Amino acid sequence: MRKSSIESISSVEMRENPIWRFANRPRSNETELTPVKKLPCKDLKGRLVAAQVTLADGTTVWSFLGNIDTTNARLTEHFITISVENNGKWFHLARYHDFDYEDRSPARLAAFLERDVESVFPIHYDIRAFVLGESDALKGTIELEPQERLTRAEIIAMAVP
Repeated sequence: MRKSSIESISSVEMRENPIWRFANRPRSNETELTPVKKLPCKDLKGRLVAAQVTLADGTTVWSFLGNIDTTNARLTEHFITISVENNGKWFHLARYHDFDYEDRSPARLAAFLERDVESVFPIHYDIRAFVLGESDALKGTIELEPQERLTRAEIIAMAVP
């Protein structure tokens, strides 16, 4: 099974295949997503995790989580990505250091979900059933504001050790 984007993956496919990896599309410069069959995974590089996350108000929604470092919770806190589904549409939340933060901010995610910000954040996730690693890196929260806000130089230094 190969999918062109997260938007083309159904909730049934997400439930059946919680880990998806990016792969080059044959004879093309484009990538596609293919399910990872061997679980639990040890590494999430180049992979997305399909999981239901819990919003602050207790509601669960389907999401794709990315940039999770299985051994470093601090790295995950600053680089985690989340895309959230609502009525067949997807919203890709920007991180505080992304250039398009204003367009994909927490307030915009709340509006997309037809809730107020306090009903959405913090968002809780737990992917320990699918991935091997440190518990703090695999179970956590996506806060409205990071506990620690890094400078651009610190972000780059973290990303490129």
